Amino acid sequence: MRNALIAMLAAALAGALPAHAADDAAIKEKVAVCAGCHGENGISQTENIPSLAGQPDQYIQWQLVFFRAGSRKNEQMQPIVESLSNEDIRNLGAYFAALTPPKAPTDDNPDLSKKGAQAAVGRRCASCHTDTFAGTKAAARVADQREEYLFKALHDYKSSKRVGGGQAVMADVAFPLSDEEIEALAHYLAHL
Repeated sequence: MRNALIAMLAAALAGALPAHAADDAAIKEKVAVCAGCHGENGISQTENIPSLAGQPDQYIQWQLVFFRAGSRKNEQMQPIVESLSNEDIRNLGAYFAALTPPKAPTDDNPDLSKKGAQAAVGRRCASCHTDTFAGTKAAARVADQREEYLFKALHDYKSSKRVGGGQAVMADVAFPLSDEEIEALAHYLAHL
């Protein structure tokens, strides 16, 4: 009986291995497309393109769903996400969440970071993005993100250019921000 159980388990595992290998190949193919803009290992080297490494799994998944549904718009992302299955989206979320986040550049303007830290406290950014700004569940990791991307994203939320799918709270937070606060917040978060 024990040998039969072991044989059944071995057969089941052996049957699963090729499917898993195919899944690995499929995810690597999808990730290669992402790397064209979001960089090798999910660390962007391109202006206004976010790094994906270390983003929360659910955050990545939700954003891909929003892009695929058209509630979040981006002309470069739309044709890429149209063909993603739900399984692809789950796999991409898990893949990027498992990568090491980018390292922050040296802070060249500590006074601006201090103002950004004050703005983050005043706007209660940590209540969604956590005390370390590493994000959680559907809230983005904003720590060590590209500064110009954070600047653009905050402006897009403020102007309601970036809308759709669970983003309403960000519009409420960003709307009252001054340009100086947005600059300070982007600098502070990028240099944590």
